[in-house]
Amino acid sequence: MASKTATKDVITLKGSAAIVSEFFGYAANSILYNRGVYPEECFVKVKKYGLPMLLIEDDAVKAFLACLTSQISEWLESGKLQRVVLVIMSKASSEVLERWNFNIETDNEVVEKGVSRAKSDKEIMREIQAIMRQIASSITYLPCLDEPCVFDVLAYTDTDLEIPVTWMESDAKLILNPQMVKLHSFDTKIHKVDTLVSYKNDEWDEQ
Repeated sequence: MASKTATKDVITLKGSAAIVSEFFGYAANSILYNRGVYPEECFVKVKKYGLPMLLIEDDAVKAFLACLTSQISEWLESGKLQRVVLVIMSKASSEVLERWNFNIETDNEVVEKGVSRAKSDKEIMREIQAIMRQIASSITYLPCLDEPCVFDVLAYTDTDLEIPVTWMESDAKLILNPQMVKLHSFDTKIHKVDTLVSYKNDEWDEQ
């Protein structure tokens, strides 16, 4: 008789880096769709994490995100990435309207000694699903972006890391006195990702 206990899957550093970087790619697509940075017709529906997800079809944005997730994976494997931030800005004024923060904690023993960890794929998927659902429902708790917007991605890495040619030094693109909403987190047992969105305070709230 088979046991009903959930089996734990072996997670390696490379495998964990792949899970986290892939998550970021899908999360970025979902944010760009749900926050209306690109029109609805620019996206195609796929199924991922047991959920309907949307992926952008614009070749330039696809290439940018593919390059980004590949670089994130590399940094995660080296244990030198602390945070990735997707920033949404006004196209006209470059004012920062939203910052989607993905804070990353890495198990340094795994990086240094090459050991693996155990956690079931289903458990990780359930945790990711919860975050994706929160991103999808972001229109219910974030102010409406009623102007054309653009996005950028910031990476916070160890200071001794050489900057790749496709990246450049940047300011933090902070929001003055932001409102914040903490989202769910997920953990591969090697990388833990905490998600938080900060956004520009609506002036009406002050009155």
